[in-house]
Amino acid sequence: MHAPKSILITGASSGIGAALATAYAAPGVTLFLGGRDEARLAEVAGDCASKGASVHTCRIDVTDRAGTERWIAEADALAPLDLAIANAGISLGTGDGGPEPAEQVRRLYAVNVDGVMNTILPALERMRPRRSGQIAIMSSLAGFRGFPGAPAYCGSKAAVRVFGEGLRPMAAREGIGVSVICPGYVRSPMTAVNDFPMPFLQDVDKAAKKIQRGLARNKPRIAFPWPLYAAVLLLQMLPPAWIDGLMGRLPTKGSSGH
Repeated sequence: MHAPKSILITGASSGIGAALATAYAAPGVTLFLGGRDEARLAEVAGDCASKGASVHTCRIDVTDRAGTERWIAEADALAPLDLAIANAGISLGTGDGGPEPAEQVRRLYAVNVDGVMNTILPALERMRPRRSGQIAIMSSLAGFRGFPGAPAYCGSKAAVRVFGEGLRPMAAREGIGVSVICPGYVRSPMTAVNDFPMPFLQDVDKAAKKIQRGLARNKPRIAFPWPLYAAVLLLQMLPPAWIDGLMGRLPTKGSSGH
């Protein structure tokens, strides 16, 4: 894929989204950064502007379908989008290991699934007439197997991963690239609340560079780190009855988080 000059990123006020914004910031690049925290978004925008990028910010909740569609249309009218990164997401778990509250499950799916669709579908509609552009969908290595400590989170990430992988061949016929991003543990506000060991925990800037390189190559799946990726692929292949006991002993994620 050519070097994108007009880039839209949701969830850009912290974590991977903020790191990606900074990684792409350069003279001649226009960034459209969306997020819920205006103060943090302004800080990220300042960092990107200091690197020479033209930056436009919007306080946006991706669960607001009409508002997100309007923002994307306005951004595309100003600078036709080369790359849209549906990064916004939340991570919540079962806390004490009990059933997840119904409202928490619905909130996770509203942000992590509906929020992704509210971002990529209008972006695709804008890119189709030009027969160019790229869509990036933030999934997770947790989307390869349901873990008992965070079933709704895993399910939401599995949904967008499978959707993106199915979308890719069809979008390619129209000249549009689609990549699914599946990180492991990355040091960010989302993982800061975890009180259990996180194997192969990576620095957020290093993760952003890996994603940027993968998108430049139009990789179908950008998954890392490889040891953890290999482990979840193995778990995915094994019959559930073989590993139910092991899964039940895994630590649970807190019921409150980013």
